[in-house]
Amino acid sequence: MTNPSFLFRSLSALLLLGPLCFGQYRFAIEDASKKYNAEINVEECFTDQCRHKANIILFNKNGGKIQTLVSDDMVLSFKEGFRPSKIDVLPLTSGLMHDDPIVFDDFNFDGTEDVALRNGSGGNYGSASYDVYVFNSTRNQFVLSKELTEIASSYQGMFDVDPKRKRLTTYARSGAALLYTYEYQVIPNKGIDLVYEKIRDMGEEPTKVTIKEKVNNKWVVKKTTE
Repeated sequence: MTNPSFLFRSLSALLLLGPLCFGQYRFAIEDASKKYNAEINVEECFTDQCRHKANIILFNKNGGKIQTLVSDDMVLSFKEGFRPSKIDVLPLTSGLMHDDPIVFDDFNFDGTEDVALRNGSGGNYGSASYDVYVFNSTRNQFVLSKELTEIASSYQGMFDVDPKRKRLTTYARSGAALLYTYEYQVIPNKGIDLVYEKIRDMGEEPTKVTIKEKVNNKWVVKKTTE
């Protein structure tokens, strides 16, 4: 005959190891954008992380609903001391998490704010990957950019935005010795173009550096040491 106390202890252990509880967990982000607020409704939370499918509701600063987007694998990875709860909508700031779940910026330099949503860890060496949506003023909504999503999902996390040079910078590595830097130029109404590549090879002393830059639509290669 099964010992009831053993069953109780086993059930308690499963509850501690599994999701905190069933249903949706709700989080609010209000300091990531000058124009928008966001609410994340995610299906599954553990003691230090929430992930899997999530609805992201975008609002204007007056509380009006703008649009609902979906991430198939939203990841909220909390720093020590923060615990998710279903009791209320919990406010999130970048200081509470290891990677931002939502990034707002003008990614295509058209003067309007765009948004990137965390979608898994498919980047270089398991880093954060993102789906990127640009604001389409004609349709008055955010639409998925396949090109921007590709560079936000294939390297090490979300790319950097340089509004002065109108370039997007991203990074990658191969092992411990090879470090890569890539810069993309946004071409209005055409897409993006890789215009700069830097490879640092730290496998030998001194460090070898190879820089490739597109000048007048031709690649110029320069090799130096550090």
